[in-house]
Amino acid sequence: MIALIVNALLMAFSMGWEILWPLILGFALSAVVQAVVSHSEMSRLLPDDSPRSIAIALGLGAASSSCSYAAVALARSIFRKGANFTAAMAFELASTNLVLELSIIMIVLLGWQFALAEFIGAPIMVAILVVLFRTFLTPRLLREAKEQADRGIAGRMEGHAEMAMSVTEGPLWQRITSQEGLTAISHYFVMDWAAVWLDIAGGLLIAGALTAWVPNDFWQAFFVVDHPLLAKIWGPLIGPAVAIISFVCSVGNIPLAAVLWNGGISFGGVIAFIFADLIVLPILDIYRRYYGFRMMRFLLITFYVSMAAAALIVDAVFELLGLVPQQKQARVVEASISWNYTTWLNIVFLILAALLVWRFFRTGGPEMLRMMNRPAAMATEESKP
Repeated sequence: MIALIVNALLMAFSMGWEILWPLILGFALSAVVQAVVSHSEMSRLLPDDSPRSIAIALGLGAASSSCSYAAVALARSIFRKGANFTAAMAFELASTNLVLELSIIMIVLLGWQFALAEFIGAPIMVAILVVLFRTFLTPRLLREAKEQADRGIAGRMEGHAEMAMSVTEGPLWQRITSQEGLTAISHYFVMDWAAVWLDIAGGLLIAGALTAWVPNDFWQAFFVVDHPLLAKIWGPLIGPAVAIISFVCSVGNIPLAAVLWNGGISFGGVIAFIFADLIVLPILDIYRRYYGFRMMRFLLITFYVSMAAAALIVDAVFELLGLVPQQKQARVVEASISWNYTTWLNIVFLILAALLVWRFFRTGGPEMLRMMNRPAAMATEESKP
């Protein structure tokens, strides 16, 4: 038993070592984007569910933190301030599916085809969601959700979602390299890590355990590998269901997605699983608190349908274009670390992370960190220069 646990931990550590430099790079790039893109105008920019507003929502989401809890909190905040509910949900989906760090980790662990599929599939998923909302979202349900949202019941990471640290004046390079810009970058970098490290660690531990303990025969039977056509349909349907009960969201579910891919789930099944980080059980409970049980149920069903449908479409298109990888060889199979380019890159990016952390502590970062889970209004006021 001890040997099995040790093997699972070694596997998890090995996966973490493989994705360390991409994680640091992704979070650093995300911090730069957040430092020069302000959240303050979001409500004004998302007045309806027109194609223009939805496109803006996708762009704003891609420029935001990848933390699922922060995305959910910020979506409620802009909805309360007057943003269209459908546009707010589109922003939320983009925040966890179009961000830089997600694409980098997917390229490293799964391959560029998966990152491309995520980039193409996310707008398709949002388009399907918009159609579902226009068809089935009633004024009464929306009114009930708005009344519940206005009660301001606390969720998670609300302070982090609302903090106003962006530098918006002057040329882009000047904003990035200014003292205020560098400070904002360091703060976003550390706080994004603080927001998602539990999800990353949880995803690595679950992935390590599944890799070490679950035989391939089980996965192949579960994903009906012996029936290719059925497997292509079953994968996108079961992928979100696996995500719901995994409790892992944000970039933390990529290692687990790699394990499922090696185990035999279809290409579309992997994409649907990654899409579904916003319907895991803890976030469903936040939807219940934010918008009420009826809206939580509505979001679960519509999100699930749009995620599965988008994944099926992407799988079919990529299969037609010959872009689906033929070999299931995600980089999660070796419980070892060697002195190679990954090690050198990890050293370089650990130095970068250390510099950002040093600046974070030198510029009042710990107090900002304590505000991450405070009520949104309080965090917004205290974080202003």
